[in-house]
Amino acid sequence: MHLSSHRAWLSKAAALFALTLLGGPVVAQDTSPPSATDAAPKQAPAEKQKATELKAVTVTVELREQNLQKYAGTAQAIGGDDLRGQSINSVRDLQVAVPGMNVANQEGNTEIFIRGVGSANNTELGDPGVAPHLNGNYIPRPRGLGLMFYDLDRVEVNKGPQGTLRGRNALGGTLNIVTKQPELGRYGGYLQADAGNRDSHGMEGAFNLPLGSVSALRFSGYALRKDTGFENAGAETHLRPAGIQKEVAARVSFLTKPTDRLTIFLMGDYGHEGGTGYPGANIYSATQAGYFPGDYDMRKVVYRGPEGMLNNHIWGVEGKVDYRFDIFNVEYSGSYRKVDFAQRNASSDGVYWPGRDVSATGEDYDVFSNAYWQTRSKAQTHQVLFTSPEDSNLIWTLGGFYFKEDQSVGYFSLVDKGFCCYSGTEFTMPKVPGRSSAFFGDVTVPVTDNLRLKFGARHTRETKARDGIGGNWALTLGGEGYSCCFATRLGTEGYKPALLDRPSFDVSNLTTNAQKAQFLIDGSLNPGARDTLIQQLAGIVDGSRPNGTCVDRPDTNNGGAVKCPADGQHSFVNLTIPAVQHGSSKFTFNDFRTGFEFDVSSDSMLYGTVSTGHKSGGFNDSFDPNVIPSTYKPEKLVAYEIGSKNQFEWNGRQGVFNVSAFYYDYSDQVFQDLTTIAVDQNGNASGFSLVNRNVGKSKLYGAEMQSTFRFDHGFMLDLNALALHTEITKGLVADTRSQNFDAGGITSTINLKGNELPLASKFWGTARLQQFIEASHGSFDWQALVSYRSSFYLTQFNLDPVVFVSDTAGTVSRVEQAGAAGFPDQQKGYFTVNLGFGYTPENSIWRFEGYVSNLFDKQATQKALVGSGINVRFLNDARAYGVRVRADF
Repeated sequence: MHLSSHRAWLSKAAALFALTLLGGPVVAQDTSPPSATDAAPKQAPAEKQKATELKAVTVTVELREQNLQKYAGTAQAIGGDDLRGQSINSVRDLQVAVPGMNVANQEGNTEIFIRGVGSANNTELGDPGVAPHLNGNYIPRPRGLGLMFYDLDRVEVNKGPQGTLRGRNALGGTLNIVTKQPELGRYGGYLQADAGNRDSHGMEGAFNLPLGSVSALRFSGYALRKDTGFENAGAETHLRPAGIQKEVAARVSFLTKPTDRLTIFLMGDYGHEGGTGYPGANIYSATQAGYFPGDYDMRKVVYRGPEGMLNNHIWGVEGKVDYRFDIFNVEYSGSYRKVDFAQRNASSDGVYWPGRDVSATGEDYDVFSNAYWQTRSKAQTHQVLFTSPEDSNLIWTLGGFYFKEDQSVGYFSLVDKGFCCYSGTEFTMPKVPGRSSAFFGDVTVPVTDNLRLKFGARHTRETKARDGIGGNWALTLGGEGYSCCFATRLGTEGYKPALLDRPSFDVSNLTTNAQKAQFLIDGSLNPGARDTLIQQLAGIVDGSRPNGTCVDRPDTNNGGAVKCPADGQHSFVNLTIPAVQHGSSKFTFNDFRTGFEFDVSSDSMLYGTVSTGHKSGGFNDSFDPNVIPSTYKPEKLVAYEIGSKNQFEWNGRQGVFNVSAFYYDYSDQVFQDLTTIAVDQNGNASGFSLVNRNVGKSKLYGAEMQSTFRFDHGFMLDLNALALHTEITKGLVADTRSQNFDAGGITSTINLKGNELPLASKFWGTARLQQFIEASHGSFDWQALVSYRSSFYLTQFNLDPVVFVSDTAGTVSRVEQAGAAGFPDQQKGYFTVNLGFGYTPENSIWRFEGYVSNLFDKQATQKALVGSGINVRFLNDARAYGVRVRADF
């Protein structure tokens, strides 16, 4: 049966911390180039002071604006101009500038890990482990985050659990995309055009329109067309590879401050993603042929069948009302977001390796096996905050939060030419409601002029449910004399599954073959041009051929080995349809944080915190609850952190040096376990499902450092580094790599204890060097961002051997090394380099820029999806370069 869903450096770190005396880990980046006077050898004292001061960086980690250097925790903020200058044009690009961050995109879902903590379960059964936000408003479905990546004030990455103030799913941290707000009393804006390799061309712009002296509007938008870094290496040359981008987005925002006490902000946005979908590369066959990553180009994919397609529409509105009373402030913020996502994967027969025969005679390209995805989501968030006034020594926050989402999802994986029975797997859920509410409070209490204590707590209640169908499509269509079998063609040219557009999802009373046949027919919205399913099943529905019409074609009867009976119908037929799926869960949990802040001096702060975070629990596919647990609990992480933040003056210029150390206790960790649904009387497995279980526990610890230095001649240097150790201390699961279909699909179990968490390098480092040069007719600036991360594993299995078993008693049939079995699991350490150049003529609105991202075109895997015969790699973006013209007015 097929799956029912596929879905001893510590001492060195301690020494580093001790040497800094009072360290603290925040990347307080100056998001503007050094000023023109910074390059001058002689200047007046007032000018020198201005040129050598670092620009304050603002964050909202604690639900209020504050200087990043005054925040007792780890965060990183990158300004909008810096994002452009460093060639960071999407959410996925952020990881080259943020140590500890890994971003991948699987079937349109953005997966974020920070310091090895996150979630790869992106179906309706799961939730993200790093919570994404837009202007502080929670985004439950992180699809299309790139559509928000324009006209930005900054992007904030908060590291470590944020459960008290940010709530559910902020287990590993949070990402907050902060857009530019309207400016009062100012006409202006910008227009920008760029062009580059891969036939890339785009436009971006914004216009700020004041409405009197107390209100303003801001209009902004962008459009992009860019070819993929992937290549079609197969004989079907008409198929465009996956990864082609066609994007357009726009937003309008309104700001008014009618009094000193009242502020109102409103924003609406829309975005559309098109193109050929998000790319992956299945390297399993290359590995079986003796080739490993590094021996070939993983972006050369042998495409066949249908071309990839992406159609994603996103709408959103949000608002915030802030009123300042004399003794407290009150703020309401809310958002509504709608997602309508559909994707058809780009089908392939793996990747090209040296010597592979990809000619039309050497490979069968007439195969349309594929996967289809659909998500519709309507979500709203509401939050009310009561906070202390800005001039209060006692800083406090009380709040309430409510979240509601109504989701509908569809997934269909079909097998064209489904010889002997199997045709596909469908999980379609028209109703997936989710609700969450919380109350929280946080306070910072001054004990002395230099010492403050911090306390916070949050209580969360949440419910989740779903109703729909899930399971296999199976058609056993027998030939003359009960010989087996005739295949079903499904998914050929023009095919479109019904998914959420099915006429009915009620399978509770479908018992006859006629009823089952009609249900399978209804699963196709548009039949493929050469599909046989309807022809084979129509006679069962109308009774003319109860055993189904026998279609005798070379592509359906195994080359003529089986013949149709004289009456034109099969000798026997057996139909299997998806079953009812119902799941529900209900949980309550509490989060807290406590800590201290101590001002060693006006430029140095020591802090320590203990904080927690939870990722939502949920439910599993509906099968026998005695075999598969119906629900799983929320994951929990407790983090201990100590560090300091320091500003200093070196050679008459301001700088920053921060360092911290942390320890994570990660419990109730969810691992997906391939579990037998049932076992027959002979002990043979008769079905399998991926199941979420709270069977894991891990520990993580490390140290993080950041420093910023200014030098003569307009130079500035930012250095960031993270040393990290992760270890799974508990976790016994089925090894999905070992599924043995020669023995009914049974798997072995594997003990993950001692393995490293996936996507967690032991060392990350970034260095950003920039220079600003004043010339006689304008100014020139350049910057280079160099990023390094050491090797890391892609799955929790690491490089453990694959043990194949032949029965439910665990009898070992063979043992293979991970690579030889098709699962090389380690991404080697690598460098990437981004470059940016800019020239601004004197007294001009124009600016001319050049950029290069991934200069040396380094190929690296950001995520792997493994299973029987599957090792799909999701890669970083290929090299991109171009020029940009911008007019600021």
